[in-house]
This record gives sequence, structure tokens and C-alpha cells, in this order.
Amino acid sequence: MKAVVCKELGGTDKLVVEDIQPGELGHTDVRVAVHACGVNFLDTLTIIGQYQDQPDLPFTPGVEIAGEIIEVGPGVHNFKPGERVLGFVQSGGFAEEVIASSMQIITIPDDMSYKDAAAFPIAYGTSHLALTHRGRLQPGETLLVYGAAGGVGLTAVEIGNKLGATVIACASSAEKLELTERYGATYTINYTKEDIRERVKTITGGKGADVIYDPVGGDAFKSGLRAINWEGRILVIGFASGDIPEVPVNLTLVKNCAIVGVYWGAYMQRNPEVLMGSLETLLSWYDGKTLHPHISQTYTLDEVPQALEAMQSRQSTGKLVVVVREDPDDEIQDE
Repeated sequence: MKAVVCKELGGTDKLVVEDIQPGELGHTDVRVAVHACGVNFLDTLTIIGQYQDQPDLPFTPGVEIAGEIIEVGPGVHNFKPGERVLGFVQSGGFAEEVIASSMQIITIPDDMSYKDAAAFPIAYGTSHLALTHRGRLQPGETLLVYGAAGGVGLTAVEIGNKLGATVIACASSAEKLELTERYGATYTINYTKEDIRERVKTITGGKGADVIYDPVGGDAFKSGLRAINWEGRILVIGFASGDIPEVPVNLTLVKNCAIVGVYWGAYMQRNPEVLMGSLETLLSWYDGKTLHPHISQTYTLDEVPQALEAMQSRQSTGKLVVVVREDPDDEIQDE
């Protein structure tokens, strides 16, 4: 089968596309013919050896897959060949086939395109779990979202709006902020031109944001600490800025605020019921036409290096997706 392979750690120039042997199916595994695979910031970290769950070399990057089951292990009784699924894997997604645990896949609605499915689990799953399970966001509260036009940020805007929060979206350009307004942002902040803390204080009448969704880190996190409301919650999603900030903990004491870590993938090992329950809720919302994944660009397997470079540049909006198999039904559903 054709796959993208990382044989040595480094930049995207280290990646090669070649034919490899399919892996052996485990007792409770399924083999999926990959139709599409989502591109994530963690993919850029994995190929340089800086992700917390680092696969052994050589490996195929890609963790967010959508496709059709073509084989099931002898211990799998809840799935069968021919079913359309999305899922997540430790590695191996940028390939024509991948082996996934039957515990880490879920069937998708009949009208869900494979491209939408590949853009769905990590971005929507992270935001939903962060805002509901970790952040306890309540209707009427104010939610400040950093990186609001990015892959996870835009889903946080959309879900926050659906949960009844007043959403303040923070991004770097007027074009990105206009996109966030289409997804439910009530207020916007262009951080290249406006002071985040002062703008949030103005919007909230001096109170500050109740929940801050932060996939950026760095200076944005520091601004958030000073723009948080009494008993507010800062959700630490990631560090796209490359800067992991240090926390002056006296500020958490003064404001009685909480800094809450959100590592979505860890729930599969430690509390899979929470993660899968979240995905079931999200897929029901999608089926009800209340969630609309924003895919700004698609790529082929041969173009995976360009996809990862686009992710690293932070110039893209929404999700990037690698299309492994072109599907006429996808084109119909996307129209």
C-alpha cells in the first residue's frame, strides 16, 4: 500500500511516499481503507520528535482518519466490513490503509462526507470535552477563544455559541475574524492591533472572561491571566506559539481562577467513556445540521509535506485534510 513514511526526524523534507507492507491485524483491531485523514498540529511535532506520545521510527504520521472497514479481527463483534467510520490512531493515517483499535472508531452518519469525518474527531472532540467536561462552560458566561480561526479554535467558537456562551474570538486578521463571526462569535479582537486585556475588560464591563480557550500559549496566555473573571477557568489546549509560559501563581490566588489542562488523547486510555460519549453527542449535532466543519484546503498523499508546512505557518483557517481516495459521494455531500 502507498504511505507517507518518516524514516528520520526532521523537517517535512525528510518525509517520503513509498509502498509499504500492510500491518498485521490484532485480535480487536479493524483494517480501514482510508479515504481522508485530518492534518493536525501534533503531526508537525511528531515528525521532529517533540510530541508527548512519540512513535518509533520509521512511522507513518497521521492520526485522524475516516474511511471504510475492510477487515475485522476475530475479537471484533460490533463492527463489520463495509461500515463507514471515523477514528483516531497512534500513527499511520497518511496511507491507503490503517489498522485501528475497534475501541477508537465510531460509525458516521450516512450523509457525512469522508472529508468532514476526517476533519471532525480531534478538533470538535477537543473543544467539546474542554468546554463541557473540563471548563464547565455555562449558558450566559463569556468565552474567550485564542487562535479562533484555526482548526480547534473555530470549533470552540461554534460549540461555545451552541452552549449559550457569549463568544469573543481572537485572531490575527480581519479575514479570520470575519470567519469566526460566521461560526458564532459575538465580539472579535485583532490581537495585532488591539490589547487583549483591555478589549476583554471593555466587552465584559470590567469583569473579564469566564472561560479562556488557549491553544496558543506564550503572550496570549499571559494576557489571559489578566483578563480572566473571578473564578474563571483557563483551558490549556496547546502551545502553537512555540512558547510554554510560566505562571505567576499569585494571580490565580487573587482571582480564585483555575488553570485547567486538556489533553484529549489521554482520555482514550484513562476514561474512554467520556471521550466516546462526547463524540456521540457531536455526531448527533452534526446529523442535526448544527455543526459545519470548515475545511480550507485539501491535499493528496504526495502533498502531505505541503499540508504540514501550511499547518506550521499558522496561515490556514479551520481544518486541512489529506484526501487519499476521491469519492463522488463526497463531492455531492460537499455541495
